[in-house]
Amino acid sequence: MKAVSPSRLLERLREDLETAFRRDPAARSTLEVLLCYPGLHALWIHRVAHALWVRGHRLLARFLSHLNRWLTGVEIHPGARIGRRCFIDHGMGVVIGETAEIGDDCLLYQGVVLGGTSSKKGKRHPTLEEGVVVGAGAIVLGPIRLGRGSRVGAGSVVVRSVPPESTVVGIPARTVIQRGPEDDVLQHGKLPDPTAGILQELQLEVEDLRRRLQRLEEQKGETEGTTQKNNSSMPLPVRG
Repeated sequence: MKAVSPSRLLERLREDLETAFRRDPAARSTLEVLLCYPGLHALWIHRVAHALWVRGHRLLARFLSHLNRWLTGVEIHPGARIGRRCFIDHGMGVVIGETAEIGDDCLLYQGVVLGGTSSKKGKRHPTLEEGVVVGAGAIVLGPIRLGRGSRVGAGSVVVRSVPPESTVVGIPARTVIQRGPEDDVLQHGKLPDPTAGILQELQLEVEDLRRRLQRLEEQKGETEGTTQKNNSSMPLPVRG
């Protein structure tokens, strides 16, 4: 791995600062972002830890990632690969596993977990392609792939790969929008609720069954009334 030149490093730092201003409307000044954004600090520390990891300094890299967690509340394994212009908003509780891969221009909110589902070595954590947004508290598990520009709603649990330009929500996550929004954030207030949709369908089905049952009971009552009327009108048998 080649050493990064000072000019290249300065360019990356400036790029990260611009990303923070673009992603977070609360950012007011460069000094504020430099001093008060733990998600940004976590990424910077991770880059150093990752450089140590790929050079074979595994213990030092793990120790630095441990310090990173203590300082920022963000746990990133030094083996994880994170692209450019990524942003971790707030950051507290974010966990990124060893074989996770995050593409350029991704956005992770607080409490996001990119975890594994196997104790075997090898690829066991998710891959996020470019422009993926993962909402607060969402959990993405296993060696699955989140397609380019996809969105994961807050609190969702994703265990299957997600198509590009789609939005998934729920536990387990289901696709609710096949084409993602053009902007780079999740508009949770406009996301459909698949669970509510299923409950509404069940309610309509129950109401339909009730109407059918009522009609059957009415028909049965009419039939029984007709039978009783016919029986009452029949002459009594004459005994000799």
